[in-house]
Amino acid sequence: MKADGNPTNSEAPPGVRGDPFHRPPVPPDRLRLGLILPTWTTTNVRWSEVVEIAGVAEEVGFDSVWVSDHLLLPSNNAELKRRAGVDFPDDPDVELEGYLECFTTMAALAVAVPRLEIGSFVASTGYRNAGLMAKMAVTIDDISGGRLILGVGSGDSEGEHRTFGFPTEQRVGRFEEALQITKKLFANESVDFDSPHHQLQGAKLLPGAHRKNGPPIMIGTLNPKSRMQRLVAQYADIWNGWLGYTDASPESAQKQLGIIDGACVEHGRDPNSLTATTAVRGAMPGSGYTPRPDENPLQGPPQQMAETLRGHAKLGIAEVQVALTMGGPEGVRAFAPVIEELRAKS
Repeated sequence: MKADGNPTNSEAPPGVRGDPFHRPPVPPDRLRLGLILPTWTTTNVRWSEVVEIAGVAEEVGFDSVWVSDHLLLPSNNAELKRRAGVDFPDDPDVELEGYLECFTTMAALAVAVPRLEIGSFVASTGYRNAGLMAKMAVTIDDISGGRLILGVGSGDSEGEHRTFGFPTEQRVGRFEEALQITKKLFANESVDFDSPHHQLQGAKLLPGAHRKNGPPIMIGTLNPKSRMQRLVAQYADIWNGWLGYTDASPESAQKQLGIIDGACVEHGRDPNSLTATTAVRGAMPGSGYTPRPDENPLQGPPQQMAETLRGHAKLGIAEVQVALTMGGPEGVRAFAPVIEELRAKS
């Protein structure tokens, strides 16, 4: 047993050492579906539009809504696409895209949509003090009656950090420290922490978390390196594989899931204790969206989309979040037949 209470590799769950790990499949009609809300625009996006979309998502059968944590980016998302492995050129003439602030939006959603889970997709630990972010999270979780998922990451846009004056150096190191602090605060511990990046003295969440050990923590990755693999295995309650700019197929999801399950085994964690989710782009007919030649989004008639989602469920993936290319209420309603097809008993 390790000093942190986790089993050593030699104590890994039976049947997973040295062999690919196989999660039990999720019944397709029980696969959860999340909607990534379009909180971004090159002109103006208003709360009234976002809450209408969230209400339609609740109406047609989505299980959760997700809010991006960005502030200002080029509208072609060139930097983020390159980080996802896409060979995407810079365009100096591209318009800027602004976003509604993530935590403020989630607090409002907690009241406006009383059934759905609400998640950050994903909150950058470089944008907020770790203690303050934990305080904001447990407050929203209380407002929602325990429906918040705290998705966190180290921040995938160095340019955005520089635009708003956030530190850019050692982002993954800052991220690991933020995870350590958040876990302790969620567990109602009093936290003293002194590092080059974070200084807390006797910090404690009062009132405490709505749920024991706080909202679940989700970490999203794509082709993660060894350090990020370890952080997922050590700190995450939920893992998310972001496939939005690449390939929405079950084969692609299986590759990413294999990396994470392998990391769990390597670091002495039962992979089944980590909830697996994926996120894809949904190319809706009539949206005018043309996939790049190297992109394979969720697409086709409802039966085809549902079959792709069934493939994710067979891997043991519990939820798939979709970013629809037709982002308004009409796009959400157009996706309703996919949900009906997926929920139908065979």
